[in-house]
Amino acid sequence: MPELPEVETIRRQLEPEVVGRTIAGATIRDERWSRPRPPAEVEAALAGRRIDAARRRGKYLIFDLDSGTHLVMHLRMTGNLVIRSEDSDDRFLRAELRLDDGSELWFTDARRFGHGEVIEKADLDDYFESRLGIEPLSGELTPEVLADRVAGRTAPLKSFLLNQAHIAGVGNIYADEALFRARLHPLSPAGSMKPEHLEDLCEGIVEALEAGLAHGGSSIDDYRDARGERGSMQNEFLVHTREGQECMRCGQIISRVVVGGRSTYFCPACQRRLRRRPRRSRKMTR
Repeated sequence: MPELPEVETIRRQLEPEVVGRTIAGATIRDERWSRPRPPAEVEAALAGRRIDAARRRGKYLIFDLDSGTHLVMHLRMTGNLVIRSEDSDDRFLRAELRLDDGSELWFTDARRFGHGEVIEKADLDDYFESRLGIEPLSGELTPEVLADRVAGRTAPLKSFLLNQAHIAGVGNIYADEALFRARLHPLSPAGSMKPEHLEDLCEGIVEALEAGLAHGGSSIDDYRDARGERGSMQNEFLVHTREGQECMRCGQIISRVVVGGRSTYFCPACQRRLRRRPRRSRKMTR
């Protein structure tokens, strides 16, 4: 699934191409893309609207429209949003936006999980409030904020990071890479971290995401950027997908476990597994 670096790469490429342009027409070829609203309703809401901004929130792409509404899109597992070219493949075309300069944006999706919807300005904050937590590259992610989020939680750190309601945009790939950088075992209870661990994890998350951005995202399977090109972050992985290979830091062999149904890669030697911190009894605090 495209994560924050992949979605932000697409946003940065699209911004100069679409902002200020008018949507001359829209065609939704798969009714699942706009569900529960019927395709014709969404097509009508988009036609003739100018794109005033291209933004990102977590893994969502957002086009702010001059009508005061927002086109919100999520790529899910295999979605791509590309500028159509002569080489574009329409086998999995689900929706298309035709712009007033003759260019087209294609939303392709082999597994059909991606979607788009038009949301009123007054409803946008509520839409994201229950879905997404803090933006890790906005300066919001600090050890103090993270401490508040993990307090009392016994779920594994990997599961905590995958929950978008805590930190927006971090998925399976960058959770593994962040935990390796922080030297923290993915099965450590989230609430077991001490101040130094919180600081290391904040730094690890930011470093992993910035590395992904610098390399245009990770193209392990279906991901392509807005120009239809592959990212190269998969060539820079420190642990993800490197099971059986030597750790670049200590030379031990990278292991794989399944956490929350997701393959999780880590170094058992240099990623410390923390233990649940015992609660202080009331008698001790008197």
